[in-house]
Amino acid sequence: MSRATVRERLRYWFDNTMAKGTGALIGWLALVSGALILAVSALTLWLTPNEVDAHKGWAGVLWMTLMRALSPGKIASDTGTAPFLGLMLAASLGGIFIVSTLVGVLSTGLKGKIEELRKGRSRIIESGHTVILGWSEQVFTIVSELVKAHASQRGSVIAILADVDKPAMEDAIRSRVGDTGRTRLVCRTGRPTEPTDLDLMNLDSARSVVVLSPQGEEPDAHVIKTLLALAKRAGDHPPVVAAITTSRNMAAARLAGGPGVHLVDSDDTISRLIVQSSRQSGMSVVCMDLLNFDGGEIYLRSDPALAGMPYGRTLGAYASATVIGLRGSDGVMLNPPMDTVLGTSDQIIVIAQDDSLIRLAGDAGVIDEDHVRDHEHTRPGPGRTLLLGWNGRASQIVRYLDGYVPAGSVLDVASDHPSAGDGLVGLRNLTVSVKECDSTDRYALESLGVGLYQHVIVLSDDRYTPHHADTRTLMTLLQLRDMQATLGERYSIVSEMHDENNRALAEVTEADDIVISDTVIGLLLAQLAESPHLSEVFGYLFDSRGSEIYPRPAGAYVDEGTPVAFPTVLEAARRRGETAIGYRLAAGAGEAPHFGVVLNPDRSGPVTFGPGDSVIVLAER
Repeated sequence: MSRATVRERLRYWFDNTMAKGTGALIGWLALVSGALILAVSALTLWLTPNEVDAHKGWAGVLWMTLMRALSPGKIASDTGTAPFLGLMLAASLGGIFIVSTLVGVLSTGLKGKIEELRKGRSRIIESGHTVILGWSEQVFTIVSELVKAHASQRGSVIAILADVDKPAMEDAIRSRVGDTGRTRLVCRTGRPTEPTDLDLMNLDSARSVVVLSPQGEEPDAHVIKTLLALAKRAGDHPPVVAAITTSRNMAAARLAGGPGVHLVDSDDTISRLIVQSSRQSGMSVVCMDLLNFDGGEIYLRSDPALAGMPYGRTLGAYASATVIGLRGSDGVMLNPPMDTVLGTSDQIIVIAQDDSLIRLAGDAGVIDEDHVRDHEHTRPGPGRTLLLGWNGRASQIVRYLDGYVPAGSVLDVASDHPSAGDGLVGLRNLTVSVKECDSTDRYALESLGVGLYQHVIVLSDDRYTPHHADTRTLMTLLQLRDMQATLGERYSIVSEMHDENNRALAEVTEADDIVISDTVIGLLLAQLAESPHLSEVFGYLFDSRGSEIYPRPAGAYVDEGTPVAFPTVLEAARRRGETAIGYRLAAGAGEAPHFGVVLNPDRSGPVTFGPGDSVIVLAER
């Protein structure tokens, strides 16, 4: 290998110096300017000594040369000998080159600095802020809900780090969310999987961290890598909430995040909600109302005054909060047995408008015994369910449905998806058959004999983009509605969609329940970001074991057509071993945003139930 020449070494050194950026370039220009000025001044002193005295000595010559280099136009007023004018012309020509180069360097450097600031690469210095890592459709739901949760707080901040252009993030949130009120939004461009980019978010001072599952292939791999990056970085980090798309990746995510991370299994949660909604009309609306920050929220409350009291007696203990369960040393239990005695360290789980409004009542309220009904809830017998469409979570939905329905029930799967019917093994209560069918084709749907079924579930087809899949779902719902109207058939319809903006369109189809998967997960992440300790409560709520939410006919609890106060409804449910948390009025079922659902209702105001109205209870199946 030949040894580098002196010229090559000098060039290599010069290239490395130039690579240091704008500051190095300005330094070289200053050096060239100084050399030019000194050279011209020296030649002037040597070649035109008569001009030296006219310009007040050598210092005056240096100043004159400097002015010609920085402002070439001054040469127009120069007089003197030809050598003197030639030297000043050389200084001016050199100055033109130096000044133009300096302007270009400064312009480029300033443009680069502005571009860096536009991308958001500076470290934030907030404290007590909520950090969102990643970008997906769920970010709009989370930001919107956190803005509602922080509406009464000054100086609240939501910081987002994603591999998306900073202005693009800000414009998208401004368009989809609107005014954020007192909550300030700070966006930074970077990769959440890189520890150095995570340092931009000042995680040590953050309140909580939300890790989003991005759209595209293998989103869980991105989430798991982000959790590893959080675990690797030095220092403490606040509670972390993350969404995992596929259930089989939960174990890897738990290992990557450690015990301090609260994971949301998106597939499992949505599958359970779809199944529960298919069996109990209105279930999805109740869950959405419970998860958002528009109305009642879930709180944990410690009240020593209630220690030693059976759970059934605590149901009317609060003036403006509804008791739903207990949290003790053994964990969370919603709607425990009515004779469960509260321990001194137990916490009561309540629904309330705000934690400042939770206070003990002087009495349990007036119970109108004359209007309490004691009709037993009868469990439905074997039924028939039609599943239209197929996707990655369909087999999980079928397995959960198998755990809900009585033995002898029938499920027919109608889809043209190539994987339709895969993985349906070991079912105990369901008899499953698979039929080839395009769920958007009216004639294909009519050939299924939809009127023979009690329940219809419409799934989003994962072969298409979310927008296209929602469009196909809307077409199927419109066909089913027209068939119901034409043939006089009646069956409950539960549909799965992606975009919350399509809900208004889907409501025209009069489907019983519309499960917006991205919105549900976004609401759940926002709740856990605000209150990570509620992960046990929501985990219990969406678990098939124990008590669950059921909207049941109001006429089975109290007399219809007669005004009754909510304490009477509470007592009617208590006698059945159930906890009433609200009601749903059929007259408001089509009115957004609550669709007739009233959780944690006023204790004193009477309500009159009619046909189609329901009482929302926590109960065993």
